[in-house]
Amino acid sequence: MTGWLDKIAFPGATEWIDIALVAAALYWAMLLVKGSRAEKMLWGLGVVVFAYFFSGRFELLTLHWLLSNFLGSIIIIIIVIFQQDIRRALVQMGRAVTTNRAASMEYLEELVDAVKTLSSKKTGALIAIEREVETGDVISGGVELGGEVSKELLLTVFMPASPLHDGAVIVKNGRLAKAGCILPLTEKELPKSMGTRHRAAIGLSEDTDAVIIVVSEETGDITLVAQDSVEHGLSPEELHAKIKGLISAEAFATGGMFTSNGSRP
Repeated sequence: MTGWLDKIAFPGATEWIDIALVAAALYWAMLLVKGSRAEKMLWGLGVVVFAYFFSGRFELLTLHWLLSNFLGSIIIIIIVIFQQDIRRALVQMGRAVTTNRAASMEYLEELVDAVKTLSSKKTGALIAIEREVETGDVISGGVELGGEVSKELLLTVFMPASPLHDGAVIVKNGRLAKAGCILPLTEKELPKSMGTRHRAAIGLSEDTDAVIIVVSEETGDITLVAQDSVEHGLSPEELHAKIKGLISAEAFATGGMFTSNGSRP
């Protein structure tokens, strides 16, 4: 009885560490793609892998040959299909946390005052504050501004009659860098209460670490989006405090929770 047990090679400390690291990596990858377009694509790839083994087992030669060639290039296929998700993962892994911001925080008062007025008038707005990750390679269009952040300028940009009204404003290093920008739209399924501005805000947060403010055109509701977190129903005072904390590199809870009045379950 002890003879065959002695032949079994039980994992040592190094092997257990290796297994734990692989398991943690797989779990992290699952959390990363959960609820995104990548999740559906991974299910599709799973079906292809199953079909490959099924065709080999039952000698479906033509199908097996086709799937063999397809899976032979699986690494390239994954990179092409999941390039945005891979980029987002690498950004999250390499994001540097720093407490020293070059830009002054003085502009925040003007920005929040503008948002307060826009909210009271139910004027739709989309404002992205760039942090560590450049937004230039994920946004399109827009008009260069390069001016000081001021309440008057923001209200002018988001006037319903303004040609820049439907686009996003990008704040970079405490200045208004661009207006009328088109942001990438998320592929996630969102509540019906969220419109195109919310979808664009979440889309940008998936590719960068920007802090995005959305003012609803229907309700005047103020929403703050950062990374995978979305907070609705913020007051101007709450908005000011949360943005200041984020830009000061304080911890921001993630998890993609959709909450009301800034509370968390």
